[in-house]
Amino acid sequence: MAKIEDATQLYESGLVTYTPRERNMYLTGMFGQNMIYNVIVVVLGGYYLSNVLYIPAATVGIILALAQVWDAFNDPMMGTIVDKTRSKWGKCRPYLIFVPAVIGVISVLNYLNGSYDGSQPANSPHNLYVVLWAGAAYILWGMCYTAGDIPLWGIVTLMTENEKHRQKLQMLSRTVAAVAGGIGALALQPVAIAVGQALNGAGLIADKRAAEKTGFILVGSAFILIGVAAFQMTGLFARERIKPSEKSYTLRENFQLMWRNKPFRQVLLSGVLAGPRNIMMNVAMVMVTYYYASKNPAQAVLYLALLGGGLFGALMTAQIMVPRLSQRFSKKTLYNFANLVGVVPSLLLFALYMSNPGGMTKPLYLVLTMLIFAFNGVGLGLYMVLQSNMIADAVDYEDYTNHVRPDGVFFSGQTFITKIGTAISVVIFGLLKDFVGFSDVNVKALDKLIDTGVVPREVMGDASFSFSFTEALSGVTTTITGPQIEKFMMVMFLAIAVPPAVSGLLAVIPTWKYALSKEKLEEIVAELHSRRIAEGELTE
Repeated sequence: MAKIEDATQLYESGLVTYTPRERNMYLTGMFGQNMIYNVIVVVLGGYYLSNVLYIPAATVGIILALAQVWDAFNDPMMGTIVDKTRSKWGKCRPYLIFVPAVIGVISVLNYLNGSYDGSQPANSPHNLYVVLWAGAAYILWGMCYTAGDIPLWGIVTLMTENEKHRQKLQMLSRTVAAVAGGIGALALQPVAIAVGQALNGAGLIADKRAAEKTGFILVGSAFILIGVAAFQMTGLFARERIKPSEKSYTLRENFQLMWRNKPFRQVLLSGVLAGPRNIMMNVAMVMVTYYYASKNPAQAVLYLALLGGGLFGALMTAQIMVPRLSQRFSKKTLYNFANLVGVVPSLLLFALYMSNPGGMTKPLYLVLTMLIFAFNGVGLGLYMVLQSNMIADAVDYEDYTNHVRPDGVFFSGQTFITKIGTAISVVIFGLLKDFVGFSDVNVKALDKLIDTGVVPREVMGDASFSFSFTEALSGVTTTITGPQIEKFMMVMFLAIAVPPAVSGLLAVIPTWKYALSKEKLEEIVAELHSRRIAEGELTE
């Protein structure tokens, strides 16, 4: 009992919680983990496979969707393993100590694939090799990433029993994740293109496409190395202060538990319906690259900074405001607002594009687009933090009700939501691109056109414009026209606007009558604290 009394004296709240050093090392790990995530899911999945390796858009969509769906249903399995883990390091820390390096190696392997040859049949040995490598490497990466992701989020509920401290750490986590995501999503791709152009310009790699691929491998590997080093810090320095409950469930029981726990069920269903909002990150990179910047690295950095800066700036501001807003509004109100705030602005973005398809770089249109991205950033920022808060509350609710803390399983639900959302997004974008022909040889033709100095948005829709190129080895000629290029550009603005708007409307349906009130949560926290002191479940 002395240890508990000492701990309560250390913290003004009277509830056992983390130290500043543990907080900082946890956030460092969160930064690294999200750096790796964006290098693979956003850059590789959203751009590299389709636009550097030239794998057909529909094929990429199928690969990523199958990988994400399998991995999503694999998450509860990993959650069950985490919840059953008992070691001298704790419940979550063993995975955070040993998994980051493995994730790093497999992340690099994802980039070391061959390039798809659109002049050969899809079932040719070469193209099958490229597709199988992409699929196997991505699936293996997802499984290993899950082994680090679930413990990383789950350990928060074991580091503190103070709800305010937990909310603050989750808010900071989401903010740090957004910063890492911004760096990964906004910086890697233009830097990689610039490195590729430098290699080509210096005569080190004669072929521009091979030089660009090498640039992605070098820069992507550097980002991954930084991410792994940072990710490792959580496992080395974070501590679990709440002992795991002795009781645990089987995988089947956990699936039943996830559905039986009403607050968790509501968040889970809402998160799945909100999934298409994830399409924004993947589409934005392709849209900036081809529509705004025409693969010019300096212009890509400028437009990514303007549009992405508006999105991430608003996102991080909203995340920082969550603890303060939670004092005035219920989590249910804030969460539903987060899903609805971007609906109208998203639809306005597509209307804005249709009003002047070739003029989105004009100052007025650019400012309006930045504002629209900022509105979506506000919604995403609130949504991300509140989702983590509400899942943590569901863990407390289960502990309060049944004396079991399913941290691993319930936070596997968070990764399940993300992966299902990503799967839905890549399928939607892949099918849309494939429908208008923005895929494999046509993407290569567009790249060749840009190599000649032509700006695609300036010739799109021009019925008299056409461009052809012939593959040196096969002699196959590909032609793209002005109307085709217009379809390529239109589908990106359609994808970034309409699916997120529809998903925002659908996502509020399950949580419109959220099960946990603020008063009920306060009662749960007080009861759990008293119970832990009585049962000796706290450590310094």
